[in-house]
Amino acid sequence: MDINGLIEQYGYAALIIGSMAEGETITLLGGVAAHQGLLTFPLVVAAVALGGMIGDQLLFLVGRHFGSALLDRFKKHQKKITKAKALINRHPYLFVIGSRFMYGFRIVGPIIIGASKLPPRLFIPLNICGAILWATLFTTLGYLGGEVVGPWLHRLDTHLRHWIWLIAAVALVVGIRLWFKYRQKDD
Repeated sequence: MDINGLIEQYGYAALIIGSMAEGETITLLGGVAAHQGLLTFPLVVAAVALGGMIGDQLLFLVGRHFGSALLDRFKKHQKKITKAKALINRHPYLFVIGSRFMYGFRIVGPIIIGASKLPPRLFIPLNICGAILWATLFTTLGYLGGEVVGPWLHRLDTHLRHWIWLIAAVALVVGIRLWFKYRQKDD
């Protein structure tokens, strides 16, 4: 099976799982796949939004239950954490939606929000809105970037095979060198 077949078959599941953990890169790639016709744009947005929402909801719950103890471990960052909590209390709507777009806050943001004791009835709808907005924006950017990346993707199978053979050859050479070095040590 070629890479395009794998994307068509497992793409949406990969988008959900990938956007739970990381986000932007997988979302951009989902947009590129939609541009190439391997996936459909609305389903890419839905899959990415779902994964992002689930990931942030889980991190929010971690913050709600373990946040204070967890955040207390970061002694060097207490001023930033305190400042973030103050921003959450003053502007919960902007912070919950915006933390998804802040570099470095993708993982820690929902934990801090949970630790700030923001009520779930407020977090959940804001998380859903933020996830949809974020998914739409980054999928669109990936879709537009597909124009540039598209020609290269059609040759990806060939490139991938060449890279696999190159890596295997390098690994073999390094392995043989280490084996000889190990044998000389024993003599």
